[in-house]
Amino acid sequence: MNTLPDPAILLRALYDTAVAHAQPALALPPYLPPPPRGRTVVMGAGKASAAMARALQAHWPADRPLQGVVITRHGHVPPRPADAPPDRITLLEAAHPVPDDAGLRATQQMIAALHGLGADDLVIALMSGGGSALLAAPLPGWSLQGEQDLNRQLLRCGASITEMNTVRRHLSALKGGRLAALCRPARLVTLVISDVPGDALHDIASGPTVPDPSTCSDALAVIERYRLDVPADLLEGLREGRLETPKPGDPAFAQDEAHVIATPLAMLHAAAAHARGLGLAAHVLSDRIEGEARDVGTVHAGLALHAVRQRDDAMSPFTPPCVLLSGGETTVTLGAADAHQPPDDLKPSGGRCSEFLLGAALALRGEPGVWMLAADTDGIDGASEAAGALISPDTLARAREAGMDPHAMLKAHASGEFFQRLGDAVVPGPTFTNVNDFRAVLVL
Repeated sequence: MNTLPDPAILLRALYDTAVAHAQPALALPPYLPPPPRGRTVVMGAGKASAAMARALQAHWPADRPLQGVVITRHGHVPPRPADAPPDRITLLEAAHPVPDDAGLRATQQMIAALHGLGADDLVIALMSGGGSALLAAPLPGWSLQGEQDLNRQLLRCGASITEMNTVRRHLSALKGGRLAALCRPARLVTLVISDVPGDALHDIASGPTVPDPSTCSDALAVIERYRLDVPADLLEGLREGRLETPKPGDPAFAQDEAHVIATPLAMLHAAAAHARGLGLAAHVLSDRIEGEARDVGTVHAGLALHAVRQRDDAMSPFTPPCVLLSGGETTVTLGAADAHQPPDDLKPSGGRCSEFLLGAALALRGEPGVWMLAADTDGIDGASEAAGALISPDTLARAREAGMDPHAMLKAHASGEFFQRLGDAVVPGPTFTNVNDFRAVLVL
């Protein structure tokens, strides 16, 4: 086997490889349709949408019409090279994960760009994770404040991304396939970077340009399961089916195309290939792992401990030195996981990746030979400037030397502060893509 680099350097290299594989500049060009006889209008929303728009511009004929509006998160517009021509697509920024006034105005500007389309025109929709919040379009009679409140409830309650988007699709003027109607009679091609388990088109950015297989009854079930506070008139609209979304098989979508151009599974396989090139056995566990973040961390710790303690067992599926890779989207249920109140000076910080790691560290109890990295591929882990963090065999010992109580910090959901104080946060900044969480467990 090749001499391995330092574990922290190795794990960061795997993360960087995964992110690089999902960059729009690499993934988007093969899926571009030919220019139409008429205009080409680009629209989109998501953390990767601005980078997708830049990649599209770079490969679109300079002599063919190109215009449009895409919306991305604040700080997620890539730097434009000094020698690059001016943008032909307007790139706007708004808030995520809770929509804001800037998102509402940007969405209205995007809708205006779709006016006057004809049958000879082409609309290219660039969608990626984060688009649900960035496309701020409350239903008639509802307000932006109401949409903001719903998003906050969904983020806190512990619902899965599929459950969250089922509600969002039915309580929006654009999501769940409704935006597609504004593109008629032009041809519509949707290009998507997936950040959801299973890569379901209707779940990515809540599927504004594709049909929705879920129903009003499904949305009501989620609302009731998590006791969400939703206005009575909207609940009545769901019960009566007045807020139903267009469904698969609707002839309005017959001429549309939709392509997933980058996926969580592909980025995990890219990282696995990098690890194997270093002489490590690499195992892709799954790109669809969901659940409470701290509990998923405990499970990953259990797999690592099995590999350590069964290293001489020929029947063991994981033999060190090896790396275990996984993706997906876990949840953090604020205030619901522990009966005891955390200390008053601890406030929630970080996100699902750092909470996953703190749960894993407590389960590993300083086990020699195990390191982990977990980081969101968009560069942001929840309410944090970090994408995630690293743990090592001495993580808990160093924390206690620094005067931190890991159990108390996990109860307080203060995992972001925990890793920041240790100096173990992973802070790449915005990556301009988004294929969800990346997790790597290194066992030596």
